[in-house]
Amino acid sequence: MAISYELLKTVTSQMYARSLRHVPVEAQRALSKASADEPDPLARRTLDLMIDSAQQAQQRDHLLCSDSGIPTYAFKIGTRVDFEGDVKAAVRDGFHELAATSDPPLLKHVTNPLTNERGYEGKDMPIMSFDLIDGADHVEIVCSPKALGTGRWSTSEILISPTLQEIEEFVLDAVVRAGSQACPPMIVGVGIGGTFEHAAHIAKEAILRPMREEAANPIVRDMEERLRDAINATGFGPMGTGGRTTAMAVHVNYSSGHGFTPVAVNFNCWIDRRYGVRIGNDGTVTHDV
Repeated sequence: MAISYELLKTVTSQMYARSLRHVPVEAQRALSKASADEPDPLARRTLDLMIDSAQQAQQRDHLLCSDSGIPTYAFKIGTRVDFEGDVKAAVRDGFHELAATSDPPLLKHVTNPLTNERGYEGKDMPIMSFDLIDGADHVEIVCSPKALGTGRWSTSEILISPTLQEIEEFVLDAVVRAGSQACPPMIVGVGIGGTFEHAAHIAKEAILRPMREEAANPIVRDMEERLRDAINATGFGPMGTGGRTTAMAVHVNYSSGHGFTPVAVNFNCWIDRRYGVRIGNDGTVTHDV
């Protein structure tokens, strides 16, 4: 069997719609734990409003935020997978169909950077990245719409043979510059090493890593803990209301490279926008939120 154009179009369209209406379960748990541990009354009230908003949006099938962002999809394709039809066309057509039928309507966030003209279509839209899984007979897809609050403050810099302390200082500087405008409490993704574009890619992969998955490398685990504690000590708190929860999680990816070391920082807001599926060669669809 093969994964059909129609199945890909339907599933990827549904993924985008659901990512705008559902907060992943583990993010809801992190918000609940933060509320229980938060001594500041205003910050705790803000966290409780977020939790209630997540529950209401899911129950009523409502959008969580008016900024639906731009469509982005990360594909991991098994080398034993067969496709029946064009993959990119299926994703593109699915998004166009969603934009035409969404209730409430999606705002026109797809923007031409040369003219600032807005619409639902544009060059390279939806944005898609592709990787391979050797020997697998399935496709893993994660949809993570990118909105203004988090997209505006993502950043990168190339350092020369930096120490861990220098890397962490750059990450903290990025967080401080973002402040409350990245809609905390956030998931902060960090990509270290490789090349300029690869560091950004693995930073995006980092924010898509479920919070339940612990980093395998002990140096990375220690860095994530130090950064999370330092970010939460800034006092920005949920949506800038203060308190001790500015980051729900910090996820770090790294890659070998040269003496120059790119470091990229990416953010995901408190909604933790991501929706993942696995599609088998036999057409079976497994949802993982």
